Amino acid sequence: MNSPRTRTVRRRNLLLAASTLALLAPLTACGGSGTGAGDGKTLRLWHYEQEDGALSKAWDAAIAEFKRTHPDVKVVFERKTFEQIQQNAGMILNSDKAPDVMEYNKGNATTGLLAKQGLLTDLTPLVKEHGWDRKISEDASVTARYNEDGEMGGEQWYGIPNYGEFVLTYYNDDLFKKHDVDKPTDLASFEAALAKFKAAGITPLANAGNDHPAGHWLYLLALSKANATWVDDYQLYQGKVDFHGPEMTYAVDKYQEWLDKGYFEKKDVGLKGSDMTEQFVSQKRPIMVGGNWWFGSLTTDITDFAWSTAPYPGSDDTLGSGGNHWVIPTKAKNKELAEDFIDITMSDKIQKLIGEEGNIPLAAKPDDITNAKSRQLINAFHQSQDNGGLSFYPDWPVAGYYDTWVAATQNLMNGGKPEAVLDELAGPYEKYRATRS
Repeated sequence: MNSPRTRTVRRRNLLLAASTLALLAPLTACGGSGTGAGDGKTLRLWHYEQEDGALSKAWDAAIAEFKRTHPDVKVVFERKTFEQIQQNAGMILNSDKAPDVMEYNKGNATTGLLAKQGLLTDLTPLVKEHGWDRKISEDASVTARYNEDGEMGGEQWYGIPNYGEFVLTYYNDDLFKKHDVDKPTDLASFEAALAKFKAAGITPLANAGNDHPAGHWLYLLALSKANATWVDDYQLYQGKVDFHGPEMTYAVDKYQEWLDKGYFEKKDVGLKGSDMTEQFVSQKRPIMVGGNWWFGSLTTDITDFAWSTAPYPGSDDTLGSGGNHWVIPTKAKNKELAEDFIDITMSDKIQKLIGEEGNIPLAAKPDDITNAKSRQLINAFHQSQDNGGLSFYPDWPVAGYYDTWVAATQNLMNGGKPEAVLDELAGPYEKYRATRS
């Protein structure tokens, strides 16, 4: 694998090349700030963060600040589920029911697709006006910027991320101590820990097949054998990707091996992400590999055992990026109010709160955060980002690809042949790639 420095330089060069190829004109039908036919007295806002989670608390504080600075404006807030917005955003944003500002998932298949369809406002002028681009690093902004084909890394900003995210390992320190298991430092010691827990009658790994965690595991295993060129070929279409090459073949083979050894439970095939975290919180599984978005709720929910976090020891790269972002629909009625709200979420006060509550602010320095556990998490994110180790997510390249990844990993967990699973993943990707201009 390339060194961290080589990966970082190459990633930036490739992203620069992608940006240079993007057209400078905004996508058709996307209006600028203040073009909606609203009354300037109502802000309609949607997000899908879990109540009492770090980001929900931050957005609550941002809403309170917005009300303080806009005393004559009514805020109509609706909490949606991730699935509701994921499945229905295109239809809703193409109607008169569109909110003024909405949290939305980043990536070609989501923000990129809606931008290409003309359903999102081009925020580029606002980014320059407010200096948001000076608060958000180039790497973290890749998934906020799109070209005319709706592919990330372009010149036009269609979303404003406030936080960062990445996938890491959560350990139940008490169970490791109880069963005399050493904390892993590399893949060999990680697998040794899995074997020792299994020998003690404990399934070591939390998992959820009917949600993103199982697919995240599969992609993380592929990343352990990949280099920056492979990642950019896959995510940015810089070159051809062989789904039967060593990266993905290793991933399905290792995944099947761990299933056969009982490190994962095959019955986890129908579980959701919240079920996975419950396995960890209830101490049924001593190891969970998942996003930092679980960190805040774990801090609240875990009261009876010691736990810690660390990078997954089997790979230099991990899944991660700038976080989901605020978008302003083209049909939003009060775009200037939406602009003001977004600016508040980028303020020092709200950014610091994101960090104190256990998430990763993009515009706050780690040393400004007093919560020691959160500060450790934020430093780990910055280390991965600075080393070029944030390799995005497996479902981003193709619209509708999330469902393909869920189905493929469920197929593998249900005993499907690895070769067939790779064909299942390759089909939609190669079909889309063949249509690109």
